[in-house]
Amino acid sequence: MSLSTIKYKDKINPMRKIFLIGILLVSMLSCKETQEPAGYKINGLLKNIPDNSIVYISSNNKKIDSTMVLNGKFEFSGKVEIPTNVFLIIEKPFNYTSFWLENSEIYFEAEEGNFNKAIIIGSKVQEEEEVLNKRLSSIRKEMDDFEDTDFEELTDQEIDSIYKHLDGRYATINQNFIRDFPNSLISSHVLSIYASTWGKKITKELFEKFPIENKNTPNGKEIARYIALNQEPDMGALYIDFEMKDENGTLRKLSEMKGKIILLEFWASWCGPCRVENPNLVKTYERFHPKGFEIFAVSLDIKKDNWLRAIEKDQLNWTHVSDLKGNGNLASLIYGINVIPDNFLIDQNGVIVGRGLRGEMLNRKLEKMLE
Repeated sequence: MSLSTIKYKDKINPMRKIFLIGILLVSMLSCKETQEPAGYKINGLLKNIPDNSIVYISSNNKKIDSTMVLNGKFEFSGKVEIPTNVFLIIEKPFNYTSFWLENSEIYFEAEEGNFNKAIIIGSKVQEEEEVLNKRLSSIRKEMDDFEDTDFEELTDQEIDSIYKHLDGRYATINQNFIRDFPNSLISSHVLSIYASTWGKKITKELFEKFPIENKNTPNGKEIARYIALNQEPDMGALYIDFEMKDENGTLRKLSEMKGKIILLEFWASWCGPCRVENPNLVKTYERFHPKGFEIFAVSLDIKKDNWLRAIEKDQLNWTHVSDLKGNGNLASLIYGINVIPDNFLIDQNGVIVGRGLRGEMLNRKLEKMLE
């Protein structure tokens, strides 16, 4: 994962924003200082959005609430257990942006076609995200500019080198923010996204600076789980065994295939490159399976129906397992998977002899081992 899911929101109408902040401060000072907020209230103002348009809040692909736009305005009220990263979406005309929802009075203002420039005031965590966004704005522009480059004038090696350089600078800015703001929920949110990309050493160093409150957030617990489970075996190391349920609910172990050549394959039904590669893998399996080749496929799916449909549609006639935890999959954390498709080739003695082998590269390796 090389690009952050956090989107940069440019400031618009700075004097208006200052005025709105003043209104909110007066509103907050009129309340009792000791009174905890009972929940959140969102006051929204939308420009050029027709009345009766549906606006809703979504988190983790689930709608939290919905309402209609009337006279260019909308309101939401409710309560969240902890500050939550949500999407605010208009269905027609389609517009969306993300922000941090917490139990406070929040003002939201945007216009049709420019939701990425929405004014959002009243969420402390949102303010922390904007600090990070300011730090990232320059490198994001460089990334966007590079995407518009004429790649035909560059070699593949040059393109890879530039991507690596930009991604490295992007990671450094995020990591420095986490070091500067270990108390911030944005820090635990970002670290949970990039833990497997940055690796255990950097993740552990950053996580150790978190106060106990941040470690005990849902994102903090995800990071702790990654650190506890991750082993990232290298080439030449023995495979690491694990147990997981197959599509019938039967527990299966990787070690059941000991003595065979095993391709430990990480994929998911929603992964386009995985699905494109599956026909090649089917041909490889049909050719080498009679000679002692097995595939132990781990899916990073969440929805079982999607997983099972993909197995059937792609005619994947080998062993499949999943714990249906998506990127939190046990085996993917153990093996340090940060992008799929990915795989480990394991020889008859349980030694890892290859990683990320595809198509003819995999076939040539199996020819040497089995023919």
